[in-house]
Amino acid sequence: MPRLDVLLARNLACSRTAAARMIQAGRVRDEAGRVLDERRTEIAPAVLPATVVIDEDRRLALHDAVHLMLNKPLGVITTAKDESGRTSVLDVVGDEGLNGHRLFPVGRLDADSTGLLLLTDDGDLSYRLTHPRYKVPKEYTAVVAGSVSAAKVAKLRTGVELEDGVTAPAEVEVLRVLPGPTTELRVVISEGRHRQVRRMLLAAGNRVQSLKRVAFGPLKLGRLKTGGWRVLVDAEVEALRRATSPPR
Repeated sequence: MPRLDVLLARNLACSRTAAARMIQAGRVRDEAGRVLDERRTEIAPAVLPATVVIDEDRRLALHDAVHLMLNKPLGVITTAKDESGRTSVLDVVGDEGLNGHRLFPVGRLDADSTGLLLLTDDGDLSYRLTHPRYKVPKEYTAVVAGSVSAAKVAKLRTGVELEDGVTAPAEVEVLRVLPGPTTELRVVISEGRHRQVRRMLLAAGNRVQSLKRVAFGPLKLGRLKTGGWRVLVDAEVEALRRATSPPR
């Protein structure tokens, strides 16, 4: 059974440290009004869902985390809700996938990008997957205009200058040259800057025509169809947790 601070982090979409501080500050009580202090953080509810009270007036039903993998279609925005009425990733998953849970996307994929996107209500895991200190790799297949020379590949592998600084070294491999000419590349980064892959390749002289994320840490998109989603199995969730173990 998960620890109480872990369950709070998952259900509040916050870090485990933030959840532990709430417990240590005496802000978390059980339904009988008893403070769940730091000595009891190992004592999770015996049956889930279970209810705790935060700050004396906020009732929170704790449940174990939900994790989905979505193959995001082109044009869909990575947000929970859009005031302009555009289709979001939660619209694609729909009520069947959400099943009453308040899921949120882990990181972002731009509307003009496709591929693997994780959805969860586990705040601690989401934090670790997206924080740069954990260096979780993300793999993309990019089709760019023009040819890509060996010199360009070498530059991308060592880092390119962007307006927000030099990028960390990336894995870059030319997969094939297509008519046009266009070039298909494999790109792996461990940062999460805004539109980073597109900006890197443009800085190298090649505009991206299509971009698809095919892996996130140990997870592979595989044959999941566009717009399709599935629940992660326990082994996949554990693999994500191992990938986000604190760096040494």
